[in-house]
Amino acid sequence: MKIQKTYIIIGLIIAFAAFFELTAHADESDQTTILTFSQPVEIPGQVLPAGTYVLKLASSASNRDLVQVFNSDGTHLYGMFETIPTERRNSTDHTSITLAEQRDGNPEALLKWFYPGRLTGHEFVYSSRQEKQLAQDRQQTVVGSQPAEPAGVGN
Repeated sequence: MKIQKTYIIIGLIIAFAAFFELTAHADESDQTTILTFSQPVEIPGQVLPAGTYVLKLASSASNRDLVQVFNSDGTHLYGMFETIPTERRNSTDHTSITLAEQRDGNPEALLKWFYPGRLTGHEFVYSSRQEKQLAQDRQQTVVGSQPAEPAGVGN
């Protein structure tokens, strides 16, 4: 039973590594990050189809917790989301996200986003009812496979 559980855990880790491709493009001021999902993913209030998206902080000097989600070339804004700061123990040189595996066949929900090298990230805010459900769902943190690179996406 213990060996079978180990194989399941290893299989899930491999599946998540293949499922998500995370690439961070370094723009320190707005934390521009490119995320590619091979399956739909939920953000507050909507589901994004599989594809590539750009996350970045809104250019607001007074509020560094507004995250914008754009299509891959930055021409379509899917939404601007209020987030709350969240902490992690160790930073990485790669983008890191936390997803909740929802029940009833719903797509995984994007919970947290950490820019490379940062201990403080952005936690997406869902409705109070959905927050309670997501807290009970199995959560998985996925760290990108490529380090931050200089680029000008979405500037």
